[in-house]
Amino acid sequence: MIYMDNAATTGLSERAFEAMRPYMMENFANAAGTYSFAAKSSAAMERARGQIAKVIGAKANEIFFTSGGTESDNWALKGVVEANAAKGRHIIISAIEHHAILHSADALKKQGCEVTVMPVDADGLVDPKTVEAAIRPDTVLISIMAANNEIGTVQPLEEIGEIAHRHGVIFHTDAVQAFGHIPLDVDKMHIDLLSASAHKFHGPKGVGILYIRRGTKIAVFMDGGAQEKRRRAGTSNVPGIVGMGEAAQAAMEEMETAMPAVAALRDYMIARIEKEIPFVKVNGHREKRLPGNVNVCFRFIEGEGMLMLLDAAGICASSGSACTSGSLDPSHVLLAIGLPHEIAHGSLRLSIGENTTREQADEVIEQLKVIIPRLRSMSPLYEDFVRTQA
Repeated sequence: MIYMDNAATTGLSERAFEAMRPYMMENFANAAGTYSFAAKSSAAMERARGQIAKVIGAKANEIFFTSGGTESDNWALKGVVEANAAKGRHIIISAIEHHAILHSADALKKQGCEVTVMPVDADGLVDPKTVEAAIRPDTVLISIMAANNEIGTVQPLEEIGEIAHRHGVIFHTDAVQAFGHIPLDVDKMHIDLLSASAHKFHGPKGVGILYIRRGTKIAVFMDGGAQEKRRRAGTSNVPGIVGMGEAAQAAMEEMETAMPAVAALRDYMIARIEKEIPFVKVNGHREKRLPGNVNVCFRFIEGEGMLMLLDAAGICASSGSACTSGSLDPSHVLLAIGLPHEIAHGSLRLSIGENTTREQADEVIEQLKVIIPRLRSMSPLYEDFVRTQA
């Protein structure tokens, strides 16, 4: 098997697993207990909180554990709107946000909240000037993702954060794809809220964080016990939290060496695909891009057939977000950057990681060189195109 869907999830690292193991077996106590046995779990959680905070330049007491990126995004949007209702009920998001943001915004609209959706350019970039122009006296939140999960474009967070800060608007970023892969600094980027999920950087599934800058007005998201300083109830997932902390520390330690190598392999793959397969379009910004993201559209084919043939060849890939992989509709991200439906339907996302080899990359491209012509040979659109070119 060749795994090229790291944007959907990554494998759990041995380092994270070994850190988790004691808290699954012998140190199994509920961290909320008052006895010394529980103190081991509580101390492990606090260590993980510090490990995670260090990656983004935050304070440990500003890290709040959740079940993952989706919960963190929901908490950020809904919690800010609820807590700041006296100021207003207007928020700003971008057109290419993850569905956890888009659907949270839709839910808020049903409750009377007004949502302004920022367009993006052909590379998927949000223009900070348009964000500033959209701010109103009743704007309580700007939520712009750090990097797109489909096309990999990295947003100008520092500029947008400075604008939000200057206008007194809370700034949230969905950093699920970016955390552990590119540098993030919550102070430099003026970020008030940040979402991250452990399984995107070799941590376990089912655990994430919401960074909440001290003093940020946000409502309690889950009622119940006193966990997470009474802001997010529920028995703490100690093994998951420990694994996330260890994976975060590993990602930070290895970022300067691992990510340039991943980016070099990404560029190698894009160059080969463009050179060796005709009628292909690369999606996303060429330079402002996640290290491991390769996103292309092949004209005159359906992405579903391509993924099935890749799977038959032992290759795991995606046509977009894993959260919408069952949908037959073209990606909202690709439509937002201006692609017509017929081209957007032929999209392929290859997301590589630190363990992806040059040999694997070459094998995937060789398979595509067989699969794409095969699919095009069955396409009436391609036949018509060839006929018109003759």
